Amino acid sequence: MLRSIGLFVVGGVIGGAAGFAFGIFIYPYIFLADIVASEQVDTAGRTVVAEGAFIHANPSDPVHYGSGGVTVYQDVVHLGEDFEVGPGPKFHVYLVPKTDIRESADVKGTMFVDLGRLKAFKGSQNFSVPAGVNLQEFGSVVIWCEQFGVLISPATLKFAS
Repeated sequence: MLRSIGLFVVGGVIGGAAGFAFGIFIYPYIFLADIVASEQVDTAGRTVVAEGAFIHANPSDPVHYGSGGVTVYQDVVHLGEDFEVGPGPKFHVYLVPKTDIRESADVKGTMFVDLGRLKAFKGSQNFSVPAGVNLQEFGSVVIWCEQFGVLISPATLKFAS
């Protein structure tokens, strides 16, 4: 009898933990996937510093992907209307000094500037560039999953002449 109760309790704890973990992973796909941002940037008085396009860095990975344009102004990083990434937890926008980023190892251990958490998985969004950041030192804008330390989508920047 005690053994049956013990097995029931252990099963309940394991099942509860598995259900909680599953819920954390599935939550963004169910509840956040339809959120679309629509922020415009006031271009009056702003100069375009660089532009780029997000890519699907690893085509064999169906979960971590991205597409759409990014425009960098002297004080704002603007993700375009066509921006989209696969849903997931705790996605952040980073400025990274490297170019041609294709895997997580290209970002890990490098200096980066965290511009903040992604506001939506689709649509235009603005992120302020902190004062004192020399944008010429950063060759890429990266969408990064902070929770799991995984590259979602990189965009190599082409600087304006």
